[in-house]
Amino acid sequence: MKPRHDQHFLIDRNAVSRIVGAVDVRGRRVLEIGPGEGVLTCALLEQGARVIAVELDRTLCENLAVRFSAELATGQLTLIHGNAVQCDLPPFDLVVANLPYSASSKITFRLLDIGFETAVLMYQKEFGQRMIALPGTPECGRLSVMVQTYARVKPILELSPNAFRPKPQVRSWVMKITPRDPPYPIKDRTLYADVVRALFSHRRKTVRKALKASRTLLGDERVDILVQVLPADILQARPEALPLEAFARIANAVS
Repeated sequence: MKPRHDQHFLIDRNAVSRIVGAVDVRGRRVLEIGPGEGVLTCALLEQGARVIAVELDRTLCENLAVRFSAELATGQLTLIHGNAVQCDLPPFDLVVANLPYSASSKITFRLLDIGFETAVLMYQKEFGQRMIALPGTPECGRLSVMVQTYARVKPILELSPNAFRPKPQVRSWVMKITPRDPPYPIKDRTLYADVVRALFSHRRKTVRKALKASRTLLGDERVDILVQVLPADILQARPEALPLEAFARIANAVS
């Protein structure tokens, strides 16, 4: 057991069945991040999925190779020893995983950038609540805006610490994520992400002050243009109070 890898193994068989049953995996290429001891891996294989499992822990990876040697030989399972935040990933259709909570944000952003049909992912409950926090509410943040811009997301299952070994200190949510086109036109996705990051890096400031504090990220010329062309109601608001449309409007003004 390596605490730095954020390892809490799912042991609730009913939860495993509900997670794997949340999407039709038969014959599909399913990415699993952090398979651990292989409980979800086994269930996915039994349902006819072609699994791509990415495991950071070398010992667990070796154990998985022994446990699923037959599936590896037939190509039903591809096992990758690596960090899912940065390692190369082969093509996949779906994602089903009990994510390492410490890397949830980075992995989620990467998956949205790569693209997929549907994901069923487990998060710390507080993280999941931030994912669905509505724009314009105090709970809204960069995660809320970025996820809701590019996907529909909803919780489908809540799990207590008793569902894991060892028990975590938090409750968990299983979320179903379905990518979609942004509800408002976005001319430059990279610039949009930079604008959202810049504003929420200074979330207690007004948009005007947050932009001026983000010259290094956005560039002097862009900031000067935005301060000149954006309406007063946006410039005087705090980022957490902005509707989703406003972030697209800000980014599109200088894209």
